[in-house]
Amino acid sequence: MKFAYQGIPGSYSESCIKENYPDCEKTISCRTFQDAFELAKNNNNVKALVPEQNQLIGSINIETLILKYRLNIVAEHFFKINHSLLGIPGTQLKDIKNVYSHTAALSQTNSFIRENNFTENVMADTAGSAAYVAKQNDKSKAAIASLHSAEIYGLEVISSKIQDEDENYTRFLVFQKDVTQPNFSEKEKYITSFLFKLKNKPSALFQSLTGMSLRQVDMTKLQSFPEKGTFSSYFFFCEVQGHIVEEKISGALSDLELHCSEFQLLGVFKQSSFRNR
Repeated sequence: MKFAYQGIPGSYSESCIKENYPDCEKTISCRTFQDAFELAKNNNNVKALVPEQNQLIGSINIETLILKYRLNIVAEHFFKINHSLLGIPGTQLKDIKNVYSHTAALSQTNSFIRENNFTENVMADTAGSAAYVAKQNDKSKAAIASLHSAEIYGLEVISSKIQDEDENYTRFLVFQKDVTQPNFSEKEKYITSFLFKLKNKPSALFQSLTGMSLRQVDMTKLQSFPEKGTFSSYFFFCEVQGHIVEEKISGALSDLELHCSEFQLLGVFKQSSFRNR
């Protein structure tokens, strides 16, 4: 199986793939999240691994792509983000004037940047910033990226774990074209993921979620986003704990569908063990 991801080699997305799928046939670098979705849509042998939410900055805002492509979600992974300051070999902290990275990485290392009076420079992604610094071959320039990026682009780790908060995880979802579900086992825990759009009526959201409350279904995610071209019609991306074959889950979703003008199951997959911490 091949995995598509946004970014270039050394990105956190690629590192997450290599950690969780060490035997994958190939990782495919993509310019955008949409390119990764497109590859997975058109090739049964390609999965797309895409960040969905970061612990510190919140949603990555891929919901519109989830709606557009409606691929099957088959797995979730929580990946620890450890930012490092990378420079060309021989660089010392005192040499650095400018740091380069993705805006999220810059915001997550704000204290370190201010403490050292660095000038921030926004780049498209973290690995790309490492590649840029390596190409510039200038000791006054450094990148904030992963240790894997340092190995790939021949940079030196000047400081490691420089993020403001040690607890910094990104949740990644794995998408594929084929619809599959794990067989239910009472020994396992699951997530059921789906999209829905409510009928246009008063108290629609409150009424639609009543079935989940009555059946004691634990909702882990509910995120709204506007339908394309309007601010009056909204889709919801929702996840609940449990497998769709369980009576309380199937019953709650049946209750929900009564209030929907559109509903689609996105996937059923095993919960990451990270949730048990």
